[in-house]
Amino acid sequence: MDLKSMTLQELEECMKSLQEPKFRAKQLYEWMHKHLAFSWDEMKNIPKKLKEKISDAGYVMYGAEKEDCFVSELDGTRKYLFRLYDGNIIESVFMKYKHGNSVCISSQAGCRMGCRFCASTLGGLDRNLEPSEMLSQIYAIQKDIGERVSHVVMMGTGEPLDNDRNVLRFLELITSENGQNISQRNITISTCGIVPKIRELEKKHLQITLAISLHAPNDEKRRELMPIANKYSMEELFDACRFYFKETGRRMTFEYSLVAGVNDRPEDARELCQRLEGFSCHVNLIPVNPIKERNFSQSMPKSIMEFKKILEKNRVNVTIRREMGADINAACGQLRRTKLQSEK
Repeated sequence: MDLKSMTLQELEECMKSLQEPKFRAKQLYEWMHKHLAFSWDEMKNIPKKLKEKISDAGYVMYGAEKEDCFVSELDGTRKYLFRLYDGNIIESVFMKYKHGNSVCISSQAGCRMGCRFCASTLGGLDRNLEPSEMLSQIYAIQKDIGERVSHVVMMGTGEPLDNDRNVLRFLELITSENGQNISQRNITISTCGIVPKIRELEKKHLQITLAISLHAPNDEKRRELMPIANKYSMEELFDACRFYFKETGRRMTFEYSLVAGVNDRPEDARELCQRLEGFSCHVNLIPVNPIKERNFSQSMPKSIMEFKKILEKNRVNVTIRREMGADINAACGQLRRTKLQSEK
């Protein structure tokens, strides 16, 4: 019953059920997905009677209301807190790069994956986000900055493949030529490695980038950091990744958060190289963001550079993620948790 989560075809069926002409669906769709309307008042050419009819039939239009915005004095990164219709808080990040404007969005309110170094999972999972609530993060940011977003990264709060049905609908809507028409190749989905969901995603033959949160060179260390590793071994995960590459032709990205004294030693780097041998991939090294509830520390710059050099020596494509918005707690989950604690 959420209009903003409907495809154009579904909206046409909706209008038909309300005994309205087909063209009204196109008008509504464009108001929501091209003109980024968040309220009925913004839809100037939609008759008042139709708006009342839609409301009386129980249809809604979920969005995300800006609760707060923090702007980094270091690099202009903007961290947004959005409030949803049920009071839940989510967060998004706007980042400006040479290649275009990028937005990192949340797919869930909270997370149940339990990764030890992540603030998003400390309070558990509240609920999945609707497609419209994912879209609304992007739309609200575009309206706020007055610029178009060209790249979308699903690395905010939540595990996207734990909400795969809604995420797939979101992808269909955000890439639609009737809406924002963002290229699939400019969209990245990050997952902790839910193997059956990766297998299902392979069959969709999408052109998105799939980023795997790896964070360890072997099963033993990965289980210390990520509970999901107790269910799926690295061998199972890598088999799924190889098949994903075979089916889509899209190079994988492996995210590797460096934790001092845990997974950042030279022997860890060498073991990771062995694990990745012959694999078409890119490794993104991430200096871990310390959170007060955990005793993990960020690796020293010297250790990070040594780790990178070992990978490069072994012909692994690697970069170090540039820290964005460090002065505004732009790391995933930090601001949301602070806000929720202040409301208790």
